[in-house]
Amino acid sequence: MDYFVHESSYIDEPVTIGTGTKIWHFCHIQKGAIIGKICSLGQNVNVSNNVVIGDYCKIQNNVSIYEGVTLEDYVFCGPSCVFTNDLTPRAKYPKGSENFLKTLVKEGASIGGNATIVCGVTIGSWAL
Repeated sequence: MDYFVHESSYIDEPVTIGTGTKIWHFCHIQKGAIIGKICSLGQNVNVSNNVVIGDYCKIQNNVSIYEGVTLEDYVFCGPSCVFTNDLTPRAKYPKGSENFLKTLVKEGASIGGNATIVCGVTIGSWAL
């Protein structure tokens, strides 16, 4: 294993985690996720099914990245930011992952703490 996962974290199978990546306390990486090399995932980060995270990304504490999200290289996610994947969520009538709207965060973008990123958008390269 050429990456670090704290013993309190859960890593489902199969996932891909790049060389030099560090996954800290109480994280959950779900099935099908891909995390690039030399990334840092702070405490209590949730990476949902099939999420793609590029190389050199920094994900601060308490961030939730839900299915349908792709982060390119060098993306920064501030503490407690969250990504959505359904514009009209309902508990009784779930649409299923095939209907989630895709979100793309381009290379080098920085997202501030407590931001909510509504699904279906693209955040441009080096946006702040």
